[in-house]
Amino acid sequence: MAQADEMSSSAADLVQCPVCLKDFTPTTINKHLDVCLLGGAADSTASAMADSSEPPLKKPRVSGGSAPASPSVNKPGTGSFSLFHSNKLKPPQPGERAGVSHGKHSPVNNKGQKRGAVEEADPEPAAGTETVRGHTAVSVKAPPAPSLLTLNKPLADTLRPNTLDQYFGQNQVVGEQTLIRSLLDSQEIPSLILWGPPGCGKTTLAHIIASTSKKNGTARFVSLSATSTSTNEVREVIKQAQNELRLCKRKTIMFIDEIHRFNKSQQDTFLPHVECGTVTLIGATTENPSFQVNAALLSRCRVLVLERLSVEAMGSILDRAVATLRIRVLGRELSNPEDQDQSDGHEPKISIEQKALDTIAYLCDGDARTGLNSLQLAVQAQVSLTRSSPSAQNGSAQEIVVTEEHVKEGLQRSHILYDKAGEEHYNSISALHKSMRGSQENASLYWLGRMLEGGEDPLYVARRLVRFASEDVGMADPSALPQAVSAFQACHFIGMPECEVILAQCVVYLARAAKSVEIYKAYSNVKACLRNHKGPAASRPPAPPQRPHETDEATGLR
Repeated sequence: MAQADEMSSSAADLVQCPVCLKDFTPTTINKHLDVCLLGGAADSTASAMADSSEPPLKKPRVSGGSAPASPSVNKPGTGSFSLFHSNKLKPPQPGERAGVSHGKHSPVNNKGQKRGAVEEADPEPAAGTETVRGHTAVSVKAPPAPSLLTLNKPLADTLRPNTLDQYFGQNQVVGEQTLIRSLLDSQEIPSLILWGPPGCGKTTLAHIIASTSKKNGTARFVSLSATSTSTNEVREVIKQAQNELRLCKRKTIMFIDEIHRFNKSQQDTFLPHVECGTVTLIGATTENPSFQVNAALLSRCRVLVLERLSVEAMGSILDRAVATLRIRVLGRELSNPEDQDQSDGHEPKISIEQKALDTIAYLCDGDARTGLNSLQLAVQAQVSLTRSSPSAQNGSAQEIVVTEEHVKEGLQRSHILYDKAGEEHYNSISALHKSMRGSQENASLYWLGRMLEGGEDPLYVARRLVRFASEDVGMADPSALPQAVSAFQACHFIGMPECEVILAQCVVYLARAAKSVEIYKAYSNVKACLRNHKGPAASRPPAPPQRPHETDEATGLR
C-alpha cells in the first residue's frame, strides 16, 4: 500500500511538456524545454506524425489516476518552465553560436518572459577577442583599425566616446571632483538640461550616461529628437516607462535632442512624469533655456552649461582620432611600432603634419564635430587625388602626407558661431561694448567684424553705437554723439558692404575717446528719486527776478 502511494505521488509530480506532450519530472523539465523549444520541437512532431496516422491524443497530466496536477507547476517562482526565463540563461546548443538561434524564435519565448526580471544587454567583447559557443577567447591578431577609406558615416559619429575617460574639455562639469560626476558614478542621475554650443559634447555626454546605465542594468535609455518626434510618441514612451517602473522596478532615461524645438505646451507633457520620477529627462539645447524652456520644467531639472571646447581639448580629441585610425603624425615618435606599417600593400600610407592638426584645432572654433569631419575631409580628398594620379596605376601602396595647406583648403574659412537672434547675438554685442569701454580698439574691431561677417544687421550695430556715445563717452567728448548719429545715417543710406568702413571708423573713435558716465549716473539717480519719492510732488520753483532791460517795452511782457 505504501509503495502504491509512493508511485501515485511520483506520478502526480510529473509535468507535461507543452510541445512534445511527454511527461518529465520537475527537475528535468527545464533542460528538456530548452532543447525542445530551440530545435527538438519540429523533429519530435515530425517523428510522432510519422509513427501514427492519427493526430496524437493529449496525454493525461497524471499517470494512472485522475488526481489534479501539482500546484507547483503554475506557482510563480518555482522555476518549472524555463521559457519564462531570459534566453541568456540557456546553455548554447551544439551547432549554434552563443546568443544566436537557428530558425524563427518561439513566440512563447519572446512574450512569455518573466516581467519581474531586469533585461540586460550582454556586454560586447573587447577588441582583439571573439566569442565562440558562449566563451570569450583571446584571438591571435586584433581586428584592423577603422579606415577613412571605408567609413560610410561622419568621423565624429564613428569616434564618439563611450566613457568619461575619453570625454575631453568639460572638466568644470564632469571633472573628478564635481557633483555631477559623483552622481553619475553612483547611478543617481537627476533630470538634466545640457546647454552649450554645437559640437561641445551634449549628445556624447547623454550617450555615455546611457552606456553606463545599460552596463549596470539600472535603467533603460530612450533617445528622441524634438525635430522629428510628435507628442503622441512621447506619451507612448512615458507609458512604457510607467510599465517598466511598476513591473520591473527599472527607471527610464529619456534623452530629447534639440528640446527647444518643442513649444511650451509640448514641454508641459513632461512635467508630471519628471516630477514623480517616472522618467529621468535629459534635454540638449543650443539656445538659452531661460528663453526656450518652460520655467516649470527648468525648476525640475538641473541646467549644465557646457562651454566651447578649448584648443587644448580639441588637440586631445584629434590626437585620439589619428591614433585610432593609425595615421602617423610627422615629427612624433610612435608609441606602438606596429602602427608604422599600416598598409597591407594596397591601402595608402597616410601621414599628417602636426601644424595641420593645430590648424584644425584653431579654426574649428571649439566644435569637435567640425574638427573631426574636417580631418576626414582633408584626408579623403588627398587619398582620392592620389588614386586618380597616373603613378597610382602600378598597384603599389602610395604615401600620402596631409599638410596645413590641405586643411585650410578644405575649411576655406574659420568656423564662426553666430546667430542673429540667439545667445551669440547678445554675447557678441556685449563683447563689443566691453571692448570699446576698455579702450581696446583692436578687440572692438574684431567683434565688429565677427558680427558683420556673421550676417548681423549694420543698423542694429549703429544704433548700439549711438547709445554707447551718450552712455559711456558722454560729456568727456561731446562730439562722439554726432559722430555716432552720422555713422547711423550713412549706414542707412548706402547699406552693406560699403558701410563696413563707416562702422569701423565710428567704433575706433569711440574706443579711443575719453569715457565719462556722469550723465548716465545722474539720470539713474533722478529715476530712483522719482520712484522712491514719498509725499506730495515737488512744486515748481519760483521764477528768478527779472532785470529791467529784459522787459519788453512794447508789450510789457517779461
